[in-house]
Amino acid sequence: MHKITLATLLAALLGNALPALAEIKVGVIASSTGPTAAVGIPQKNTAALLPAEIAGQKVEYIVLDDASDPTHAVTNVKKLLSEHKVDALIGPTTTPAALAMLDFVAEAKTPLLTTVGSSAIILPLDDKKKWVFKTTQNDDLISEAVLAHMSAAGIKTLGFIGFNDPYGENWFKVFTPLAEKAGIRIVASERYNRTDSSVTPQVLKLISAKPDAVFVAATGGPAVLPQAGLLEKGYKGRVYQTHGVATQDFIRLGGKNVEGTLMAGGPMLVVDDLADSNPIKPVAQHYIKTYEARFGAGSVSTFGANTWDAGLLLQKAVPEALKKAKPGTPEFRIALRDALEKSKEVVGAQGVFNMSAGNHNGMDQRARVMMTVKGGKWTLVKD
Repeated sequence: MHKITLATLLAALLGNALPALAEIKVGVIASSTGPTAAVGIPQKNTAALLPAEIAGQKVEYIVLDDASDPTHAVTNVKKLLSEHKVDALIGPTTTPAALAMLDFVAEAKTPLLTTVGSSAIILPLDDKKKWVFKTTQNDDLISEAVLAHMSAAGIKTLGFIGFNDPYGENWFKVFTPLAEKAGIRIVASERYNRTDSSVTPQVLKLISAKPDAVFVAATGGPAVLPQAGLLEKGYKGRVYQTHGVATQDFIRLGGKNVEGTLMAGGPMLVVDDLADSNPIKPVAQHYIKTYEARFGAGSVSTFGANTWDAGLLLQKAVPEALKKAKPGTPEFRIALRDALEKSKEVVGAQGVFNMSAGNHNGMDQRARVMMTVKGGKWTLVKD
């Protein structure tokens, strides 16, 4: 009896000493507090809806809040890479945070599916940015649609106001030459901070330049500020926004001040207006249904859809990576990056993705539609 007990005990101890089956770990960084929480909260919430298993492999999502602060984002990414040894990352919420993370992602050779707006995070595509993939529309794709609408409306002069950070600066860098090519002249250019409580001086300068329209390069709640200021000071021209305001929260915060806003953005926001033949429509409807079942009717946001689409890309790429290596290894992270780069016709809630070695966004014209705020909701602008 004594020998059997020892043998049983030894077997049990040896069994416990064996390594557990490798589990895929995905780090998620979102601004669920701070000035950009309206964008980050739906991203954090969506992480809870992503599949707990892919290709028979368990997936753990480790979600951290960066409080809308790039410094916190860097702290978070260091923790996810060194302590948790994640196989992939999703996020963060803001462009400054994403840019601050680049060195660490590249050094760790860990793929990042970023949900930020600016194309600066993936362009120019170099050895550092080759680890980054982007699930939001690039600035030039949105700019082309906005400028086409402006040209058709007879707009010749434009006022520009954007964030005084990489988001606003990259928009100005991308938008200005495209506007000039379209025959639209920028007659005033202003900046403001995400945390500013007033932009009156900037608004007065814009109005004094007498532009036919104003373009606002900002995101979330802070994007309301210049538009409300323009209306208050009696500006009568059109106001265009970037897809950084593609949410009902923008309308809720802006109210009557944002009625008539024009924007090119992801089709999910006007999903009911889409043709039934549009491949994005059923995917977007499924995401909306899934999200609202968990978080309540009317709570869904296109910003959360960017995280959802990151999850869809991983669901396609993980089975390919598993053929080459096990989770938790450098080889798996490299294989996952390579598989993401080969993503073809992956239909998401925001667009259709066709990645390549030279394109880590992969979205085309199907990922944008022109819309306007009408009667307190986003409505498709029909040709």
